[in-house]
Amino acid sequence: MQENLTKLPNFHGLQKNAIRLVLLAMLGLFFPITHWAQVGKIKTVVIDAGHGGHDPGCHGAHNNEKEVCLSMALKLGALIKERYPEIKVIYTRTTDVFVELAERASIANRNNADLFICIHANAGSTTAYGSETYVLGLHRTDAQQKVAERENASINLEDDKGAKYRSYDLTPDGIIALQFQLAVFHRQSIMFAELIQKEFKQIGRYDRGVKQAGFLVLYKTTMPSVLIETAFLPNPTEEKLIGSAEGQQKMARSIFEAFVKYKNATEDKMVSGKTQVTTNNQSKPSETKPSKPVELPIETKKEPGLIFRVQIETSSQRLAHNSSNFKGLEIFEYQDNTLYKYCSGQFPNDLQGAKNYKNELIQKGFTHAFVVAFLDGERISIEKAIKLAEKN
Repeated sequence: MQENLTKLPNFHGLQKNAIRLVLLAMLGLFFPITHWAQVGKIKTVVIDAGHGGHDPGCHGAHNNEKEVCLSMALKLGALIKERYPEIKVIYTRTTDVFVELAERASIANRNNADLFICIHANAGSTTAYGSETYVLGLHRTDAQQKVAERENASINLEDDKGAKYRSYDLTPDGIIALQFQLAVFHRQSIMFAELIQKEFKQIGRYDRGVKQAGFLVLYKTTMPSVLIETAFLPNPTEEKLIGSAEGQQKMARSIFEAFVKYKNATEDKMVSGKTQVTTNNQSKPSETKPSKPVELPIETKKEPGLIFRVQIETSSQRLAHNSSNFKGLEIFEYQDNTLYKYCSGQFPNDLQGAKNYKNELIQKGFTHAFVVAFLDGERISIEKAIKLAEKN
């Protein structure tokens, strides 16, 4: 069936793209899911310093991309280790060696990483400036495509001259299909990328935005993954920033601050709709007092059978179901250890219906909404839920 998608009649414009998207959305349920992102502890982070060895990357007047990227990667890892000694930090390289693009992703997959961070420097004119962060996706401009092509060109330096990547489907259909297969990872990648860009903006960097392109190094990763173009090396001012130890530390610190916020958000540290963030230079925000809770036992809404819902909120204190946080939605509440979690929607044996509703809620402002599943009122993994749904 997937082959048939590539043989659609050759007509132009939005009609063709719309049909492809609809058909690929229908296919979304049938792709094998090797790993599904769940809210939980971040245990392992893989940091990838771009290029290396006989692949110098782009150049400035005094610095190579491979050198400044390695320095920023090591500094970022040190910050994470210092603040979170329980987190395992793995580098794709710690010295000036060449690592194939496929192997970089394999390192992350083999170690069951919860986050993959690629650090690069940008090429361009001597007047180009700013920082941008990429996730795997479809490029929207020629400039975005050129960035991916330049970073992907490292495969020409591999022993097989890139033969192993011939199976990578970087066509629009192939990338859209992959995004459906790993939808949660894609959304979390965008979330982390947005946090990185916000932190860069805080230190005065020009925000070039969150973008998408077909990076080979991100193609095989099975976790949230980003590629950061920190600065333009050909620009003397930009080179001065990431070519100095002080500037490298500044950039690494910004990525770290974004990591802290991402970690808090994905580990359910959400209080009254606001993420608790405590960093070395930030104080803990005061908590908003929740409305008086509705005095209903949590178990009263436990429906039998397989139910998909969309989780929109987590709180350390019980919230009223008519709280303004929920914007008038009908709410289902359940408790996970000491946390109260809130969902909306009810989709018996209907994962796709829940996905569609999740997208609606994201448009309404619930940016961290995600699909969860229950069996006879008890929370179960998405993997198990999908297998049960397929049997019905």
